[in-house]
Amino acid sequence: MNKKVLEVLEFHKIRQQLMDCAQSELGKDLAEQLLPSTDYETIVQWQKETDEAATVLRIKGHVPLTGIYPIGSAIKRAEIGGVLSVHEFVKISSTIRTARQLKKFLQPLFEEQSLPIMKNDTEQMNPPVELERMISRAIDENGGILDGASEKLRIIRNQIRHLEGKVREKLETMIRSSGTQKMLSDAVITIRNDRFVIPVKQEYRGHFGGIVHDQSSSGQTLFIEPKSIVQLNNDLHQSKMKEQVEIERILSELSNETANYAADLNQLEAVLKQLDFMFAKAKFGAQMKGSKPEINNLGIIKLFRARHPFIPKDEVIANDIELGADFSTIVITGPNTGGKTVTLKTVGLITLMAQAGLQIPAQDGSQVSVFEEVFADIGDEQSIEQSLSTFSSHMVNIVSILQHVNSKSLVLFDELGAGTDPQEGAALAMSILDEVHQRGARVIATTHYPELKAYGYNREGVTNASVEFDVETLRPTYKLLIGVPGRSNAFEISKRLGLSDRIINRAKTHIHKETNTIDNMIASLESSRKKAEEEEKETKERLNAAERLFSDLQKEWENYHKQKDQLMEKAKLKAKTIVERAEDEAEEIIKQLRKLQLEKGAEIKEHELIEAKRRLVDAIPDVPKQTPTKKTGKQKLKPGDEVKVIHFDQRGHLIEKIDGDEWQVQIGILKMNVKEQDLELVKSKPAVETKPIATVKGKQFHVRIELDLRGERYEDALIKLEKYIDDALLAGHHQVSIIHGKGTGALRSGVQNYLKNHRAVKSFRYGNANEGGIGVTVVELK
Repeated sequence: MNKKVLEVLEFHKIRQQLMDCAQSELGKDLAEQLLPSTDYETIVQWQKETDEAATVLRIKGHVPLTGIYPIGSAIKRAEIGGVLSVHEFVKISSTIRTARQLKKFLQPLFEEQSLPIMKNDTEQMNPPVELERMISRAIDENGGILDGASEKLRIIRNQIRHLEGKVREKLETMIRSSGTQKMLSDAVITIRNDRFVIPVKQEYRGHFGGIVHDQSSSGQTLFIEPKSIVQLNNDLHQSKMKEQVEIERILSELSNETANYAADLNQLEAVLKQLDFMFAKAKFGAQMKGSKPEINNLGIIKLFRARHPFIPKDEVIANDIELGADFSTIVITGPNTGGKTVTLKTVGLITLMAQAGLQIPAQDGSQVSVFEEVFADIGDEQSIEQSLSTFSSHMVNIVSILQHVNSKSLVLFDELGAGTDPQEGAALAMSILDEVHQRGARVIATTHYPELKAYGYNREGVTNASVEFDVETLRPTYKLLIGVPGRSNAFEISKRLGLSDRIINRAKTHIHKETNTIDNMIASLESSRKKAEEEEKETKERLNAAERLFSDLQKEWENYHKQKDQLMEKAKLKAKTIVERAEDEAEEIIKQLRKLQLEKGAEIKEHELIEAKRRLVDAIPDVPKQTPTKKTGKQKLKPGDEVKVIHFDQRGHLIEKIDGDEWQVQIGILKMNVKEQDLELVKSKPAVETKPIATVKGKQFHVRIELDLRGERYEDALIKLEKYIDDALLAGHHQVSIIHGKGTGALRSGVQNYLKNHRAVKSFRYGNANEGGIGVTVVELK
């Protein structure tokens, strides 16, 4: 990939943002060196790597990569016998620990998700845990050597602490003495040349003896090591030298151990470097709300809601851009109102990002092709009219492009042919486009020359495009319109800004007739497009509403069948329980009757038989009977009838007959044509309904010979009594028993008062002793 296009499209900014997403110098180093590849297999592999890292981030939200350091140079020095510093060991230990934690972090994900690349990389890491333990026992996280690094070092440091204590004790006694304090500039103990000293005034320098190690800037204070502690300081100094020798021995031993693990550590660094880079790419994609592009080798670009990555998300306008399938060249025409150059840079930069293994700022499903070269002749974005560029400099660049372009190239021309005479510039632009188009390259070119509007219509594989401009707000919308050429808005803008109609109309007379015709055609196309977009939007909304409704109906239908099956199961279980209970109750009653017969023989009282009979009747489960619909011969159907569509198991109404054996049926909001053989008549449309005045029931109608009103409310009891007397008359009973119980007598009185006034009651009396006594009223009917 040529360096010039990377500079023009500002790929270095992508690299910088990617570096900011890396967590280590290793990952930043790879990000800084990132370049787009031109090999299809390599790019597909890179995209898979980024996608796997994005999957981990989506599930976990973070990855423990903090604590990775470049350790390659330290390992190399250890291999050739060098002694590493404590800070190098801290970095090596931290890197090993991070690798170990990362491996533990990722292992459960490998069992749940398909992450073959990351799994393979992780399996190549063998963190030398023993080396990590050795370093941790000897060196703390801040680079200090621990006392436990060796037994000898512990002994030496105990000696040092003991000697320091003795020196301080002597000096403390000295500076606290009342006779000595006047000789000191300050009553403190300090250190000079790694030896303990006290600050003594110049005039008392001979009082303490010993060695002068330093003096103040004024010369009035001397830092003296008193003679009484010189030997102690000497002993302390020797102990510190022993300490340093032991530390050197410990570091040398650790360096040798590090050299033994050199292969594992080098592999560890390489894998961690790659993993940090993969997660940096994934993090960068997440920050710009990017997606994984589909990579092809066919020269096809298909971007959905593509955005320029450097423009803020709340300002950028997303566009759908297609190239390489139906057409290989796009000519974006129209005035210099902005947006055209942004489109060029968006396509070019997204292509470079995809070929570098990065996710792109576009929606899922977007496609990007692999190009061997991307060429761009783009001026300063802030000077679209080339105020900072010349025709010559552009032409030099275009000549260079034409020398290398082929069918595997993507070419971006900004304001092609500009900077010279309009007629000559337009002619050159068309000729250059012809040349590049004929070589099979994918081309996007912008121009404000009106002559190129017809270019897209006269060339196969070429289409026009423009950036929409809102005349009402006098601003471009930055929306790309593929298939619609741009038109000048000078007259509309001038009119909106207050230029008189007289001047505008006179200006229009100077425009060539063909230009006016083209502009009118473009205006008509724009109007038709907007109308089509509005209708498409409305249609999509209706389609979405219909799909939602259909989905809801399907769910309700499934729920209905599920509930139906559940209710049927429940009903069967309930019916079974009722029947079993009834059988048990009947069996119990039969046992009691047999027992009564054996014990009392003929002395069984009438009320006992009545009670047993009532219990038998109550034991019968009350199951409503359904009358099955019988299909007899050919159905006589007519519009308005309620029918059942058999294969849908849905009810509807007949609208009209289509032909000999097909009807139009409405089911809810849906209308459909159904064969008559798939219809079942549920209810005919009633003509004039005549309701029966009464229903006469014969003697076969089952009515018990007694009515039990015990436990009923007074009003409810009288209503039941009235209905029972009517039913008993229709059933042909001459004598019935009303069981009201003894209680307070209120219900008994109410029953008998009602019977006195009933026209069908011949007489009534209390029951005999074997009939229930005063708890029962025996009624004789006419």
